[in-house]
Amino acid sequence: MLEEPPILRIRRNFPRPTAAQIDAFRGVPTGFVCDAMNGAGSLDTAIAPIGAATTSGPVVGTAVVAENGPAEILATMAALSIVQAGDILLSAVHGHQGTSACGDLILGMMKNNDLAGFVTDGPMRDIEGIEEVGLPAWCTGLNPNSPYSKGPATVGDGAIVGGQYVCSGDIIVADRSGVVVIPHAKIDATIKALEEVKAAEDAFEAKVKGGAKSFLDLDAMVAEGKAVWID
Repeated sequence: MLEEPPILRIRRNFPRPTAAQIDAFRGVPTGFVCDAMNGAGSLDTAIAPIGAATTSGPVVGTAVVAENGPAEILATMAALSIVQAGDILLSAVHGHQGTSACGDLILGMMKNNDLAGFVTDGPMRDIEGIEEVGLPAWCTGLNPNSPYSKGPATVGDGAIVGGQYVCSGDIIVADRSGVVVIPHAKIDATIKALEEVKAAEDAFEAKVKGGAKSFLDLDAMVAEGKAVWID
């Protein structure tokens, strides 16, 4: 007879970004990060800021993925034993909306571990407590139903969260506009591209503040054959 598999698998030693790599994204808006990755990288729009995340600036940290599954919280609970200060814990519940993925007490434990934030593709509960804890969090809304902790669950590996495959060791940048994932293998390339994005944004912002009223030069586009007047 086959033995029952373990209900919990934990990967403790995954590649982590360096402190310098994380620092390169501090204070950077999520829109800039997406532009540096060819306009992509954001999690689904349904994952929105709640509590302190609605007023805080950009938050950045190393992703630690808790693959819970629908209506489960075992992986999130176990992840609290391996996280490091400054990490961002991601709870994957496969987008399940029928139960809470986290409440204020576990969020409080995350704050006690000096995490930078929490992200889930499910709802949370205990909004008053969430606001009191003050740890930035992103979720799909509110639902007071309780999750289970029966497993199976995996910590420290990867999972699909909000339409993106996120691996532990990726960098997360999150603000009031949403949550962006920088894959570990693309961190340095994104940092390099970010400098060009910042320069372009600064130049365009100066034009707008200087009175610019239009983005396109339509007359030039017509002259080049890229556009045509139809009336």
